[in-house]
Amino acid sequence: MENRQQWGSRYGFILAAVGSAIGLGNIWRFPAVAYENGGGAFFIPYLVALLTAGIPLLIMEFTLGHKYRGSAPLSYFRLHKNAEWLGWWQVFIAFVISTYYAVIIAYALKYSIYGLDLTWGDKPSDFFYGEVLQLSAKPGDIGGIVPGVVIALLIVWVITLLVLYKGIAKGIERFNKIFIPALVIMFSLIVIRALTLDGAGQGLNTFFTPNWSAIGDGKVWVAAYGQIFFSLSIAFAIMITYSSYLPKKSDINNNAFITGFANSGFELLAGIGVFAALGFMAAQQGVPVAEVVKGGIGLAFEVFPAIINEFPGFNAFFGTMFFLTLVFAGMTSLISIVETYVSALQDKFGISRTKAVLMGGGVASLISLLFATNGGLYILDITDYYINNFGIALSGLIEVVLIAWFFKQLKGLQNHANGISDLRTGLWWKACLGVVTPILLGYMMFDAIKQNVSKNYGDYPTDLIVSYGLIVAVGIIVLGFLLSLVKWKSETVAAKKEVS
Repeated sequence: MENRQQWGSRYGFILAAVGSAIGLGNIWRFPAVAYENGGGAFFIPYLVALLTAGIPLLIMEFTLGHKYRGSAPLSYFRLHKNAEWLGWWQVFIAFVISTYYAVIIAYALKYSIYGLDLTWGDKPSDFFYGEVLQLSAKPGDIGGIVPGVVIALLIVWVITLLVLYKGIAKGIERFNKIFIPALVIMFSLIVIRALTLDGAGQGLNTFFTPNWSAIGDGKVWVAAYGQIFFSLSIAFAIMITYSSYLPKKSDINNNAFITGFANSGFELLAGIGVFAALGFMAAQQGVPVAEVVKGGIGLAFEVFPAIINEFPGFNAFFGTMFFLTLVFAGMTSLISIVETYVSALQDKFGISRTKAVLMGGGVASLISLLFATNGGLYILDITDYYINNFGIALSGLIEVVLIAWFFKQLKGLQNHANGISDLRTGLWWKACLGVVTPILLGYMMFDAIKQNVSKNYGDYPTDLIVSYGLIVAVGIIVLGFLLSLVKWKSETVAAKKEVS
């Protein structure tokens, strides 16, 4: 079989997998989702979702990569000759995400500098949309390049590509060994500080107080499965690619449990920190916590600067530290995302790692300039929504249905994972992937389609929805099929027999 790079240690792989899973969404998506879906009661469907979908899917993808020893397209090709297109589809999902995810990290990088003297002033919202983004007055008006964003974006891409150029053990593993512990320590300090602020208790009460009636609401369960699904880096080639670099003797099942629980632990930590800070902000303004709750980019670049302004001391220190945690969380995820198409290019075309990094990263960095324009935030919002709902969620549904129902490969994958793992999976694993996950993901897709048929996402004009949403979502499927028509090298086909 062809030589393949390997992780230097199990610890290095777990840190890399956890680093991929822990991203910006853990900090600004999970707290708001939990609050809006029952508060403390949300943790019951969330835990169920983790155990019945998140970890089973992680085990499946870890096993796919480890058994078939390749990038997502190569692993699917070795699994079944008609499955390669799915791997390319997932690689293109990762490619699209990398083009705009890097821009958000660039925002955070700029803000880590702004934090030194609280440059955003007493009107953080106006500063973000006016001074930083120079946002166009209406969607569709692309305008020109925003120089300040592009400079930060260039730094993000240079660091990312340098780490990838160094390879798996010397690049990605070393980077994560430094930045993941640093991220956890820094964010823990922020949480501890937030907990000491006036009003923190009010914020935590709002976050944890259970609304038990929500347990009976199907949408709450869908939200729990959606959060688990989107936060674990499942179904866009990352975990398959990362696990392909594992040594032959690797505890697949335990690695999946550690990764899943570590990611959820960080999400809980993020929820505590965010709501303690929101409680403080509500106390300062004399309003209920519910009035200051916000998620997404608005939480990071509007609400948190306003909170930091009100800190009774060390404002600049905690402001800079908060945005550095966003940079660290974002960078570890971005590196894993870009690695998916670097690995796929190497496998398919037999080129060197250096060429794959320059080709894949170079094209992605150029496309990312579109999101660094005056109208870039509108395009980013549309693309992110459609690539998540009609990219990741849909590809995950098809992945599970093909492997469990059509190719009937669950037993073979389970035997492989159990054969090298201390913890063995049984009927639970196959039932979750063969029944529970397809039903839940199928309902999520049905609900998303129904919502988008009745109303345009975000009330954006239809032409923008089509151009930056639908065409992108459909186009990457078409590209996946086209690339799967390109023949593999003869030695790759020969290696397929060795791993089958």
